[in-house]
Amino acid sequence: MNTFSKKPLLCALAAISIGASFSSFAEIRNVTLLHTNDIESVYEPVDAFWNPDISHIGGIPYLATLIKQTRAQEETSFLLDAGDIFTGSLAKKTQGKLSFDLYSAMGYDAITLGNHEFEYGWQTLKENMPRAAYPVLNANIKFEQNNAPFASPYTIIERDGVRVGVIGVMGVDAFYNTMWKGNRKGLTIDDPIEVTQYWVDKIRDEVDMIVVLTHQNKTAPMQTDKEADPEVQRGFDEDYDMAGKLKGVDVIFGGHSDHGLWKPVVHPKTGTVIGLTFGQGKYLGYTKFAVDTEKHDVKLLDGKLIPVESDKLERDKKTSDLIANARSQFPELSEQLATINDTAYRRYYRESNVGNLVADMMREAANADVGMISSGSIRVDLNKGPVTMENVMDLFPFTDKLSVVTLSGEQLKELLEYSYTLPYGLAQFSGIEARYDNEKPEGQRLESLNVNGKPVDNADSYKVATYSYAASGGDGYHVFEKGTFESEGDSVTQVLIDQFKAKKQVTVPELGRQVDVSQN
Repeated sequence: MNTFSKKPLLCALAAISIGASFSSFAEIRNVTLLHTNDIESVYEPVDAFWNPDISHIGGIPYLATLIKQTRAQEETSFLLDAGDIFTGSLAKKTQGKLSFDLYSAMGYDAITLGNHEFEYGWQTLKENMPRAAYPVLNANIKFEQNNAPFASPYTIIERDGVRVGVIGVMGVDAFYNTMWKGNRKGLTIDDPIEVTQYWVDKIRDEVDMIVVLTHQNKTAPMQTDKEADPEVQRGFDEDYDMAGKLKGVDVIFGGHSDHGLWKPVVHPKTGTVIGLTFGQGKYLGYTKFAVDTEKHDVKLLDGKLIPVESDKLERDKKTSDLIANARSQFPELSEQLATINDTAYRRYYRESNVGNLVADMMREAANADVGMISSGSIRVDLNKGPVTMENVMDLFPFTDKLSVVTLSGEQLKELLEYSYTLPYGLAQFSGIEARYDNEKPEGQRLESLNVNGKPVDNADSYKVATYSYAASGGDGYHVFEKGTFESEGDSVTQVLIDQFKAKKQVTVPELGRQVDVSQN
């Protein structure tokens, strides 16, 4: 891949963890890099409905066990994460402290910051970062006032005579378009490629291999048709572009898009290896390399995703105890609000019954004509049976308020047309019946649209209940900025809590509100 000789250290900013003395002679070592991304505080396993061979998958205590088992079989291993360790009820209640502690317990060597780490404000994040037993990295987020770095740009980890340089960066789109501006006020971001190359040039002569942890790429609900073209490598387009432009980088482990690669992708121009794991702790990324510690010759030997098959793994005690202790501090999370008659699943690429349910509750609470929620805002499935406070807070873990915007019929159609340009990111609606053809050109896909059983008239007005971020044009829903803002109420989370409490017995809505005629 990349070859260079060692020279004296050029910069003293790195945090260096030392596990063994540095080898001064040529040696070929097998080095295993384990990686995760976008775990987003998914503490318990989920139903693996997409895989007939697996019953349940994921859950942090089971991931922890798999990590220990895997590392025990490897000669030399490093464990890394590409960001979004926060989100969900317990992360929110503990302001991220539980997430940092869990990653310490699992033995991570380094992580980079994701956009979700800023959900409680950068001040809270900065205050709690030191509790992590590993470097928390970011090289391109800075304070506007003095241009000082927000976090450590890189770290050098030495283990068994192998020195790995790790750099962390966030994408510009992730910073501006998926992070509420109030949580990043006072911060700015530099170009991730330029910044990464700067630090690669600084440290590469002191390490045997370089890994870049990125939190970038367009998330599924934010990709347009053009960006989803296979030529731009949907789901890891920014990682792929970066891999082709950077010099001296061996590996990029990405996050943010909730995309995964069953096998690592090797960039044909540079040989840089790219890996992603889908997120939510369902898979452990595994890559093995042969590393010449004298020549900096790094060769990929193996790469795969290992499913976290929770039914076949023991539950790790240390992480389980941390989660249980956090739950015991917030007994209100165990309060049962209602029961649901069936499992409500998420679907990014088409209408989902959990999306219909959330949109119904928002529309009903706002007394609106239409309810709308982005697929990416719905963070978990709802399992059949009891629905607790924790379940609902995990369902929509954000601080957005329920907002009502009046749109014309023409603007409402524009809203749906935009939604239909988002592969794996269809918006979820209540109060509508729509037919569309996903094979038609962008902007011409909506064939018919009814609201409450009546065809939409371009000149009529319709009240749309949505979340405040979208109401302000976030997530790409700029059509709301063309409408008339009517009101802002309680948080969406509180609205959902109240709705579940009031209903007590909840029935999962049927599908059929949005029909893609190209699939019939």
